[in-house]
Amino acid sequence: MKILIINHYAGSPGLGMAYRPYYLAKEWMKNGHEVVILGADFSHLRKKNSDIKTDFEITYENNVKYCWVKTPSYKGNGVKRTINMFTFILKLRFNINKILKIIAPDVVIASSTYPLDNYIAHRISKKTGAKHIFEVHDLWPLSPMELGNMSKYHPFIVIMQAAENFAYKNADKVVSMLPATKEHMKEHGLDLRKWFHIPNGIVTSEKNDKDIGKGYKKIFDKLRKENKKIIMYAGGHALSNSLNTVVDAAKISDNKFAFVFVGSGNEKEKLIKQAEGLKNVFFLEPVPKNQIQTLLSYADILIIVWNKSPLYRFGISPNKIFDYMLAGKPIIHATDAPNKFTDEAKCGISTEPENPGALVDAISRLLDMPEKDLKQMGENGKDYVLKNHDYKVLAENFLKIIEK
Repeated sequence: MKILIINHYAGSPGLGMAYRPYYLAKEWMKNGHEVVILGADFSHLRKKNSDIKTDFEITYENNVKYCWVKTPSYKGNGVKRTINMFTFILKLRFNINKILKIIAPDVVIASSTYPLDNYIAHRISKKTGAKHIFEVHDLWPLSPMELGNMSKYHPFIVIMQAAENFAYKNADKVVSMLPATKEHMKEHGLDLRKWFHIPNGIVTSEKNDKDIGKGYKKIFDKLRKENKKIIMYAGGHALSNSLNTVVDAAKISDNKFAFVFVGSGNEKEKLIKQAEGLKNVFFLEPVPKNQIQTLLSYADILIIVWNKSPLYRFGISPNKIFDYMLAGKPIIHATDAPNKFTDEAKCGISTEPENPGALVDAISRLLDMPEKDLKQMGENGKDYVLKNHDYKVLAENFLKIIEK
């Protein structure tokens, strides 16, 4: 079977986020399928962008085939990012035949977060008879409306809403990463017989680098000598992550806790400024993906925190919590989403979002538990994620949906 994945932000372990298209492609290729990932050469999510000179250039990442479209660079979420999106879609729209010379797919998956790529997927499906799959990461345009306070009458939102409605009407199948999206999609025209759920996942086959670097190890060893418990967050420093709540928790917490933030993002400088004068807060640069598990092994507790948002009523599927589970550490998950992974997997504590006091209380409750109970939580999480979120399992389930 020939599979085309259209994902504007597609990455790889070498390029950086987003990883899902790469890992699905790797698993499908193992089963003898031909896969091409079609993406934009510039994405704010990647640590390294593809260096191409012209449109529709082919590169390979560990034998996974990528076709890149040249797009303008940007910073933040302003007008330039919008220009980047529409450049990508318009170049695809006017070069369908070029794409079909690279791969004439049996299946085309529209997977760019925003729904405009469904117009392209539908045109390709009409030309080749391919199945058109809409893979939903986040609900657009609801996400920019509820997180960015954009009006439903804003031209950008109107365009995105038309694309979302088009996708639900015309796609052969809709694969949602979020578990509670059925009613929303039904309201926008989806026949629920076409709805399926496949969450995010983890990879267990890649080699983990045990050497995290002397600078990081020196910091962790020093904290251990001072008998400080390491409370770690590893991931993006974005507005949606509510890391200001963690800094506020550090201000009112026992000095025996050391709060370690590892990662980068638009909010990092603000957070560093917010934490000025605090001796129990540390900010570190992100580590390569193959060092994540080594990094997480230094933590006593791992935390993932969210803002309060009605958007999360549809559920969440964050990659970082699956990495946390794989590390076998107890987890604190501050969320009001309906799917609370710490409760489902019995691997930690769920607590109220945007509540520093509740976060400190959850940390204290965990650290007051016997060591054997904390170890059991870690084992529970690891067992759960291997059973439910290994990309090998997810890729097999995805193929079953395609072939159904």
